[in-house]
Amino acid sequence: MTKSHTSNHTAAPTLSFIDGASRESSAWYPNIDPSTGEPLGDIARGGAAEIDAAVQAARDAFPTWRRTTPEHRAQLLCELSSLILRNLEALARLESEDSGKPLSQARNDVRVCARYFRFYGQAIESYYGLAIPLRPDLHVYTRREPHGVTGHIVAWNYPLQLFARGVAPAIATGNCAVVKPADETPRSAVFVAALAIEAGFPPGVVNVVTGLGPEAGDALANHPGVDHLGFVGSTRVGSIVAAAAAERVSPVVLELGGKSAQLVFDDADLDKAAQVVASAILQNAGQTCSAGSRVLVHESVHQELLSRLVTRFEGVSIGPAVQDNDLGPLVSRKQQERVQGYVESVAPQQIIYGGRVAEPHGITNGAYFAPTLIDGVDPSSPIAQEEIFGPVLTVMPFADEQEAIALANSTDYALLGAVWTADLSRAHRLAAELEAGQVYINTYGAGGGVELPFGGFRKSGYGREKGVEALDSYTATKTVVVQI
Repeated sequence: MTKSHTSNHTAAPTLSFIDGASRESSAWYPNIDPSTGEPLGDIARGGAAEIDAAVQAARDAFPTWRRTTPEHRAQLLCELSSLILRNLEALARLESEDSGKPLSQARNDVRVCARYFRFYGQAIESYYGLAIPLRPDLHVYTRREPHGVTGHIVAWNYPLQLFARGVAPAIATGNCAVVKPADETPRSAVFVAALAIEAGFPPGVVNVVTGLGPEAGDALANHPGVDHLGFVGSTRVGSIVAAAAAERVSPVVLELGGKSAQLVFDDADLDKAAQVVASAILQNAGQTCSAGSRVLVHESVHQELLSRLVTRFEGVSIGPAVQDNDLGPLVSRKQQERVQGYVESVAPQQIIYGGRVAEPHGITNGAYFAPTLIDGVDPSSPIAQEEIFGPVLTVMPFADEQEAIALANSTDYALLGAVWTADLSRAHRLAAELEAGQVYINTYGAGGGVELPFGGFRKSGYGREKGVEALDSYTATKTVVVQI
């Protein structure tokens, strides 16, 4: 990839969106469709200069924006939500082409994106400080105040959802945002930023800088004018972002990797469990931080569950994202090679289903990988310990509750977990013992709804997004004490 080149693609280039207007860069990079391997157009390769301009625009807009009433902010957030839904098909197409996810999944992501803006638009009007009855001659109260400029570095697996998940609560509470979308999936973020202007947001409240992680992302993480950082991505890069924020003592919310376990006991509804377990790893081709990538199953129903999972995988259709098959491609050929490397690390006889690159409809340049089921995995092996980010499900049997919990808690990650059992006492007991930010009983949500606080422990990150709790992340408490 060169530092600059002349665009030869027919599609209009995607530019950064700063201070209410499009902004070109001196260099470009190609946007590749993972379904076909063909270019979709050029992306402006923003860097330190564009980040500096976006942060300055946000800083200039902040004094006025923070003084707007919650009612006014609520109206604008809800109007933006409506505009997103009016542009559902256009946004879904961009999302599907960029990420490779099936069109129906992309449509759902657009709806969830709109839901975030409406949820926080409705929540902000009832988000107040507290009065503290200390003693009769003192009037003591707290205020929740915005940090200032918030930086958002988001991943490529759910571009619209992750954009809204960070930006909506940030601007609802009076902050101004600068977003660095993922290199591979920038177009929908730019589209929504332009819709924010149409909705009535002042220029500078929502800014998007397109570009590469080591350039634009690094510049945003290290910018002295950013007061709060949010990052969604790998644990390795998350630690770098956290270190950059620590240098200037800025708060940061990290949502990192996962190796989430689903515990299936012998009294579980195996038909339902198999259906949900399969969906939880096939959704977005397994490219979900909260994907249920490990199945821990009681030894007495081990083979029975495997059989049901194979049946589910056999019925999966694979093909280009915009054709809306069950399973689209991975986000890139690089990711395809990474997934293949993990699968090749196990013995061939352990691969119960799949385990290979797929070439649906004779497409040889796509980034497809067949749904894969691997049994008898060594709990200490890399494929059991590390995040694969592909449609690969590993299975390990257990003998009792104690062994199940030990296996579930045996990785560095602690994002989600699930327990499948008819015994409610066991369900609540294990929910307390599972080390995870969210625990599901006889269901699985892969991150759950907009209303549910979301985040992990250990190397899955820290801080919480989503729900009303996210409003706390984007504000700081000020205590006021008045002598009466």
